[in-house]
Amino acid sequence: MAAVVFLYFRSLHVNPTTVGFSLLLVVLLVSAAWGLRYALFTAVLATLAYNYFFLPPLFHFTIVDPQNWIALFAFLVTAVVGSQLSERARRGTQHADQRRHEVERLYSFSQELWISENVFELLNIIPKHIVDSFQVSGAALFLEGKQQAYYFDETSRSRFSIEQLKAISDRGEPVLDRGNRICYMPLRMGVRSVGALGLSGCDLSRESLEAIGSLAAIAIERANTVEKLTRSEAARESDRLRSVLLDSVTHEFRTPLTAIKASAETLLSDVELEKPQRRDLLAVINEESDRLNRLVGEAAEVVQLDSGQLQFQFATHNIREAIDAAIQKLQPALRTHSVDVSIPATLPAVRMDVERITEVLVHLLDNAAKYSPPETPIHVTVEARGSEVLTSVADHGPGVDEMEQEMIFEKFYRGRNQRMLIQGTGMGLAIAKAIVELHGGKMDVTSQLGRGSLFYFSLPTTPPPSAS
Repeated sequence: MAAVVFLYFRSLHVNPTTVGFSLLLVVLLVSAAWGLRYALFTAVLATLAYNYFFLPPLFHFTIVDPQNWIALFAFLVTAVVGSQLSERARRGTQHADQRRHEVERLYSFSQELWISENVFELLNIIPKHIVDSFQVSGAALFLEGKQQAYYFDETSRSRFSIEQLKAISDRGEPVLDRGNRICYMPLRMGVRSVGALGLSGCDLSRESLEAIGSLAAIAIERANTVEKLTRSEAARESDRLRSVLLDSVTHEFRTPLTAIKASAETLLSDVELEKPQRRDLLAVINEESDRLNRLVGEAAEVVQLDSGQLQFQFATHNIREAIDAAIQKLQPALRTHSVDVSIPATLPAVRMDVERITEVLVHLLDNAAKYSPPETPIHVTVEARGSEVLTSVADHGPGVDEMEQEMIFEKFYRGRNQRMLIQGTGMGLAIAKAIVELHGGKMDVTSQLGRGSLFYFSLPTTPPPSAS
């Protein structure tokens, strides 16, 4: 302002109107930059300078012409009103910016809440998310359903007692102590209060606090609902699995039990049997008992896989160990088939549970023997591909169409054209695939109808020891 007065008084000789508008512009700029208090002070100084230097008589705080009184009064009123309007606009801009920042923080806060679907984890991280998102110094969360409080840190624990938070939840109304920057907000779902929130170092608006409370309440209710639905779905799936497993195993038990019962009754009867006949009946009992034992083992293994209780003993082995063991176990089933094994001499070792991988190969070889015509060969091929060892079992069976290839590894699924002709429970391939995936590998099938199928699985190779 002093520069304007000096410029107009010493250098530029302009009329009082021009001076008045220039000083008024200075007052508005001061109001916009520093606020109403400084603008009012500048307006008074500008009025005195306008009177002293530009309104006759000069260099006196008196005015002779009444019109100049009107001009001076109009200048003062305009400066004050303009300052107030400018201050109001400035405050409105600041408020809008504050609300925009709060909305952005609310959005970020809501995104953080939707990540977790575990109630216990969510309740522990809500106070931390509030502190991180809204730059408050402490936070505490109380939940009616659990009658328990969750805190951001030990300072928050000492500042917000469970009794205070419970009282806010029961009351259902916020308490805002702006002097101490302490805010209490109930967590409401509609008209129902499900808990309370306590914040320290809080300068948030009531609207933002209500939004935080609503978001937290919705997230908690959502996590509760998802957890209940998950448990319900798991229980329903467990019941379905138990029912299907029982039906499948019960059906498959009948054939071996019938054979064992008939053979035992024949042996116990008074019919005179020759030694070869007795040996044949005993062989039937032995084979069908093994089959029953395998069925029980598969059923128990499916349950263990679903519950994550299957134990593995990992060690470094050559895949040939598992292939030889599987062929040895399946000698009776493979007696009408030749097994052609192709394994490179320089094959790298793999980290595996050799008994479990043997079981995988038993399922694949047994299926190949079941679905292939007698006297047709079964091909077992192993090759190294990058950081994996790929093992494949090929047969000359009827093949699997493309639609069934997507379902063949599902538990209890059996080919629609073979389920009445070939015995089985539909558990073998599902077990085999689960075991391979728990080894970090993959299993799949390629097939042509009328030509046969090729089942293959990969296992990660064991990295060679580094040179010392």
